[in-house]
Amino acid sequence: MTKRTGRPSDCYVYLLSKATQKGQSLVQERLKKYGLTNIQYLVLEALRKKQGLTASETGRFLSIDKATLSGVVERMVDSQWIIRKRDETDRRLFRLYPSEKSQHLKERLIAERTAANEILLSGFTVEDRVLLRRLLLALLSEGNITRSA
Repeated sequence: MTKRTGRPSDCYVYLLSKATQKGQSLVQERLKKYGLTNIQYLVLEALRKKQGLTASETGRFLSIDKATLSGVVERMVDSQWIIRKRDETDRRLFRLYPSEKSQHLKERLIAERTAANEILLSGFTVEDRVLLRRLLLALLSEGNITRSA
């Protein structure tokens, strides 16, 4: 058991938050020249994996709330990163697709994300990276967290 001193460095939530900020900052710095934000990049990645998702499906896939995602989608359509097409069978729905612009820059954007990951993890061995990934995935799994009152 870890001795608790009350320092922020003793709080896992704090440490995860700070690590997230560091990673987000590295990625954002690399995406800035393309006019993309981190969340917009995640939407592009989701639509590359599953083209034709609705905004609601995209939000569920990325765990992003509807209110946040609607503004992101609007800006991405306006800046021609994604295309919104009306669903052929249910005219109330719109499906989202990567645009030609995003397809053209796909490899460069992946390279930027990969470079940010390499910078973030540059002090880690391969074994450390594998362990970190395993632990982060375990934290993110639905069954891992129990809530108490």
